[in-house]
Amino acid sequence: MPIVPEFLIKRIYQKGSLKNEAGKITLMLKNVLGPGFISGFDFIRINDSIYGADKVKFITQGKEFNAKDITERTPIAFRLGQEGKIILDGIEGLIEGLNKITIEAFNPEAGRVSINIQDNFAA
Repeated sequence: MPIVPEFLIKRIYQKGSLKNEAGKITLMLKNVLGPGFISGFDFIRINDSIYGADKVKFITQGKEFNAKDITERTPIAFRLGQEGKIILDGIEGLIEGLNKITIEAFNPEAGRVSINIQDNFAA
């Protein structure tokens, strides 16, 4: 199972994309590593709050997926250069200034992938 260095994994997150939009937290990912698949989301942590896959939606190429429906049996393609928007609907957990974010996802080749980033939010 290949191990992707953390400094490369962090590049998937589009810095400055963290937003609080009408009762939703949104952030953007872009695949800058190579062609692959997402085979699940475990959770997203923002600061001290953890949101399970049942609270997460993922939009890519005009299609919206409930994260709990993305599994090893039903993965979604995430090609090189492809963007995706993560939405936490009904959640307002951002603080003014620096926010710590962890995205726990699964990839068929790499297994569990943890993306640990920080981004600023200004109201």
